[in-house]
Amino acid sequence: MASIMEGPLSKWTNVMKGWQYRWFVLDYNAGLLSYYTSKDKMMRGSRRGCVRLRGAVIGIDDEDDSTFTITVDQKTFHFQARDADEREKWIHALEGTILRHTLQLQEAETGFVPSVQDFDKKLAEADAYLQILIDQLKLFDEKIKDCKEDESRRKIENLKETTCTMVESIKHCIVLLQIAKDQSNEQQHANGLISTINPVDGIYQPPLDPPVVNTTMPTQTTLPTDASQVCKSDQRPSTLQVGPIVTVMGSLQTPTPNSTGSGQSGPSSSVASPSHMPLLSHSVPDFSYSSSEDEFYDADEFYQSSTSPKHCIDPSGPQAPSPLTDEATALKRPDTTESLNSSMSNGTTDADPFDSHDDRDDEGEGESVEEHKSVIMHLLSQVRLGMDLTKVVLPTFILERRSLLEMYADFFAHPDLFVSIAEQPEARERMVHVVKWYLSAFHAGRKGSVAKKPYNPILGEVFYCHWDLPSDAEEPSPHTETVSEGPVPWSSSNSVCFVAEQVSHHPPISAFYAECLNKKIQFNAHIWTKSKFLGMSIGVHNIGQGCVSCLEHDEHYILTFPNGYGRSILTVPWVELGGECNISCSKSGYSANIVFHTKPFYGGKKHRITAEIFSPNDKKSFCSIEGEWNGVMYAKWATGENTVFIDTKRIGIIKKKVRKLEDQLDYESRRLWRDVTLNLKQRDIDAATEAKHRLEEKQRAEARERKENEQQWETRLFHEDGECWVYDEPLLKRLVPQRH
Repeated sequence: MASIMEGPLSKWTNVMKGWQYRWFVLDYNAGLLSYYTSKDKMMRGSRRGCVRLRGAVIGIDDEDDSTFTITVDQKTFHFQARDADEREKWIHALEGTILRHTLQLQEAETGFVPSVQDFDKKLAEADAYLQILIDQLKLFDEKIKDCKEDESRRKIENLKETTCTMVESIKHCIVLLQIAKDQSNEQQHANGLISTINPVDGIYQPPLDPPVVNTTMPTQTTLPTDASQVCKSDQRPSTLQVGPIVTVMGSLQTPTPNSTGSGQSGPSSSVASPSHMPLLSHSVPDFSYSSSEDEFYDADEFYQSSTSPKHCIDPSGPQAPSPLTDEATALKRPDTTESLNSSMSNGTTDADPFDSHDDRDDEGEGESVEEHKSVIMHLLSQVRLGMDLTKVVLPTFILERRSLLEMYADFFAHPDLFVSIAEQPEARERMVHVVKWYLSAFHAGRKGSVAKKPYNPILGEVFYCHWDLPSDAEEPSPHTETVSEGPVPWSSSNSVCFVAEQVSHHPPISAFYAECLNKKIQFNAHIWTKSKFLGMSIGVHNIGQGCVSCLEHDEHYILTFPNGYGRSILTVPWVELGGECNISCSKSGYSANIVFHTKPFYGGKKHRITAEIFSPNDKKSFCSIEGEWNGVMYAKWATGENTVFIDTKRIGIIKKKVRKLEDQLDYESRRLWRDVTLNLKQRDIDAATEAKHRLEEKQRAEARERKENEQQWETRLFHEDGECWVYDEPLLKRLVPQRH
């Protein structure tokens, strides 16, 4: 067997509920990762199991530098290397193998060599037909609902299931073709390794005479520069040149209790270029398997899911007709920087004079999981493992109908909890209420299954809103005092006011501020979002901090934010928070440590949090909190008493109030993005894309003009103070004259 790599790895087994030492052999030609209980068993050919690599997806854990996963055949396999370097070697070798068996080349004898433009046009056509097919797929539900005969209903349901499977296969095909197109535009990267999870590293011109040498590490894989040669054949034409492919990792030992040692390394050998070798498809099993089927994969990962196509490219598929004009190129997206963030609820009200045009509760947002996968598959076509997603061009159709600045307002979906901090007479109780408000701030997200991305704010964009506290909402007074000097002049002195501004575009930094005049409490924060692609997950790192200020007591509570993760993005997606956060008050000495636990693949619950609140100079907490950040959290006090700390299922969300569009400034979020929002609501993706493009072009033109005139951008409402962004006219500053 011609392998490019062999060596020890640990593999998670469900039977033992732990890591087991295995000897792995990667067969480049067969596209197979086989494993054995020991190297001796490998020499005797006693294989324990294998993982097919055609159509597989590699994933990594952002919080663990030694583990990785392979997802294929509706199963997820979990592996652990000795360290980060060893994991990197295995991943790169697996990448090349996956690429070879997923992106096949067109038969040379056809003689047809289309241009990249032809390729791009056909890709746009395929994407357009896919969207039409997805829309038609929805009609099955109406047919099933109207069908009165059980037999006819079953037939329609079977047809729907078959169609869903076909749609998923088409999505995967489009993604792979998109990868090839993107690679063809990166020819300047002449020496990188191409892979399905490093797709933008480029496509390269192979050398005329690739050498055949011995090596101990896998080398680069090269493909023709013409991306149009990517096609559907299972055969490997001689135009694909692959460098030396023999690697032995016998010296790499995975430190596990039952490790038997690496023994002698397998023999290195000279292997002819695989371009002259037939693909031994007959030696590859139809499915990945193990001698103990329960042993080797995380079955829960794909519960109620049948969306992982075994074959990504149909060799017999007919070529689609061309329904598009030159302008309808759905995959030619404008160049913009986007950051990926989980979407959260809007919560506008119908009360005049405030705007309710974009209520998150409308029916237009209820896309199915199938449509969500289409969103993710298009995203995957542009990213590589570990890539910063702020550099990724995202298609317009995945956008949520609001700006990221508006999303941050949902930190105050419970303004009554926020102002209750200032109402507490003791420093200890104020810290407890800061923690309570903080833990309530994350659950107010969308209730649906599809988490789309809010608009990436334009530099200088602002968003204003306010909340009427429950007492005000129930008994409004006609003589309510407005706050003319506050951030939201049309709000009352007993309202919680909010303002946000995009203060930087590179890097993308948002600053936001909130206050309640009557309670003399304010909040100032800035967040720099860095999104990273992790294979089967997407991670969003929220860099920055916030500060709650109780002005009556001269207390300032500094807090940090958790990271967000989109998990199982190729199957049934879900969102979780992760990371350790801190809240501290230097004056009172009280502090809190909060941990958002990510779900381990080998068991455990989702959305768990634990928190400890400490008195000054105490190493033992007086309050321990645990539960789910989007559910119920319980507190255990030093006295031994157990109470419900906060129940997010029972507390009501107070909807924010935003001025109507005609009353807003030109650079306010909803007015700025109104054309994009309207077209997205009407599902006119082309018009939404054009509107988005106009905004981005205007921003680029303004940036060029400032550069030509040697001018710096001046922020509107915030200024930089050290590493923080601070609101220009905070309540703290405005109250100073009143104290003298």
